[in-house]
Amino acid sequence: MPLYETAMQEKPPVVLDIGTAYTKFGFAAEAYPRKILPTEVILSSNGKTKNLFDYEDKLEFYDQMVDFLQTIFFKYLLVSPKERKIVVVENVFGQTIIRETLAKALFRHFEVSSVLYVPSHMIALSTLAVPHGVVIDMGYNETTVMPVFSGVQIMQAFQDQKFGGRALHEELKKMLVAAGVREDLLSETVLEDIKVRTCFVTNLKRAQAYSENQPPKAPPFVEYPIGDEEIINIPGNVRETAFEIFFEENNDRDSLPHLILKSILSCPLDLRRTLTENIFVIGGSSIIMGMLPRLKEELQHLVTTDNEYKEKLHGDVKFKFHKSIGRPNITGWLGGSLCGGTDLVNTRSLTKETYIRLERVPDWVCLDDNRVAG
Repeated sequence: MPLYETAMQEKPPVVLDIGTAYTKFGFAAEAYPRKILPTEVILSSNGKTKNLFDYEDKLEFYDQMVDFLQTIFFKYLLVSPKERKIVVVENVFGQTIIRETLAKALFRHFEVSSVLYVPSHMIALSTLAVPHGVVIDMGYNETTVMPVFSGVQIMQAFQDQKFGGRALHEELKKMLVAAGVREDLLSETVLEDIKVRTCFVTNLKRAQAYSENQPPKAPPFVEYPIGDEEIINIPGNVRETAFEIFFEENNDRDSLPHLILKSILSCPLDLRRTLTENIFVIGGSSIIMGMLPRLKEELQHLVTTDNEYKEKLHGDVKFKFHKSIGRPNITGWLGGSLCGGTDLVNTRSLTKETYIRLERVPDWVCLDDNRVAG
C-alpha cells in the first residue's frame, strides 16, 4: 500500500478509464494515470491473452472483468479496493452490459463503497475549465462527436464515425502489404508503432492532388526495424495518406469534417457560433502530427464551398481549437481525476447499499431513473 495513504484522512478514489484498446487508471487529483496498459486479460486455463471485451456470454465477461480489475488493484496500484470510492470514465452511449458487469464486479466481488460514472466527453471538456465546446474523441473502434453547452451534453447532436484506430491499422496494413512488406511482420503492436513514429496528416492541397490521381512528390521513405535483423521500408506516400480515411468524401457525407458540421447544425441556432469557436479533439489518433491543422482547413473549406453549410452557418465562421493541457489520449482520465478530487464523488456516486437494493445501475435512458419527484 502506498505510504502516502497513511498520512491522509481519506483514501483517494481510484479513477478507471477502460477503453477498447487501452485502459488508463490511477488515483484522483493526480495529473497523470499511474499506468496505461492494453485492455487484455490472461486466461488462467491456457495462459493466452485476449481482449477484455471478447466474450461469449455474460458469465465469461464477468470472470474476465474480475481478473482484469484484480490485476489493476493488486499488481499495479497495490491497494485494497474494499470500501474505496471508484470513478469510472465511460462513453454515455456505451453498452449497458459493460457498465452493469463492471458495477457487479466492483460491488459484489471487490466490495467498493461507491462508484461514480462520469461521461467521457463532458468530463474531458472540464479539464479546460470552459462550459461549452464540441468534443471529438478519436478512439480505437470509432470517432465520436458530442457538443456540450453549459456543462450539458446535447444528446440529439451526437455523431459517430466507424473509422478509428482499428480501421486505420487495417488501412495501413493493406498499404504496406501492397508496397511489398510481408504481412506476418505487421502485428497490431508494430502497426501502432509505425503509425505513431512515421505517419502524419498532410494538408488539404496535397490530399486533393492524391484524390485526383495527380500525386505530388512524395516525402522520403523511412527505415523501420522489426526485431534484431528485419528492416522494412515505409514508403513516403503511405506515411502521408494513411490518415485520409478520416477525410474521404462519399455520398453519405460521413467524413470527420462533415460529422462535426452536422453535429453543430443539429444544435439550436444561437449555440452554433459558440460551438464553432470551441472545438476540442482528444483520443490517441489526434496526437498524430498535422491532424488539427488539417481538420481546421477542411472545416473552413466546407463552410466556404458547400452551399448547405454556407446557408445554415451564416456570416464569417471561424473555427477555433482548444489545446489539451496534457496528452490528448489521457484527457478523459484526467477529467475523471479532477472530478474525483471534488465533493461530487460523495454526493453523486452510486453507493454499495443503493446498488444492492436496486441490483442495477441507474441510467439516463431509463424513465424510472429520470422521473421528477411529485
